[in-house]
Amino acid sequence: MTLRQLIISIFTHGFALIIGFAGGIYALPILIAPEGPSTEIIESTASNAAYTGEFRKDLKDSDTFHWGEGTVSISPDTISLMGELAPGPDYKLYLSPEFVETETDFARLKPQMQRVGDVKTFENFLVEVPNGIDPSQYNTVIVWCESFGEFITAAKYQ
Repeated sequence: MTLRQLIISIFTHGFALIIGFAGGIYALPILIAPEGPSTEIIESTASNAAYTGEFRKDLKDSDTFHWGEGTVSISPDTISLMGELAPGPDYKLYLSPEFVETETDFARLKPQMQRVGDVKTFENFLVEVPNGIDPSQYNTVIVWCESFGEFITAAKYQ
């Protein structure tokens, strides 16, 4: 094997390794995600909602890998989604006093936000609102990827 062939081989194998690693990071959350709550459970929860909003794919910092769409329902004790989120790791649900659609806005308003809990499913979700958090004191619900600091989606509900 010549030096040129060795360099090409190292480059191509290294590139394949990087692509495989990146693919694994993307696929892992999909492979280990629990099954989302059934449509019946979400509909039942939504019927008791005080507020509703819509996650949309066309927000400023939403893109091919970071998006959500569907109806989010907010009650004093639960927040649910009838819809889908782009798969990803370490999603957190936040309540904000102002509408947010960029990572810059999220960083600016984070001290005023309230983290509600983890989002562990990508098709439909149901998150319990902890005691001491009053959704009526906020107007926007946000899904945020904590690991990578990525905005996923948001919905204004009042």
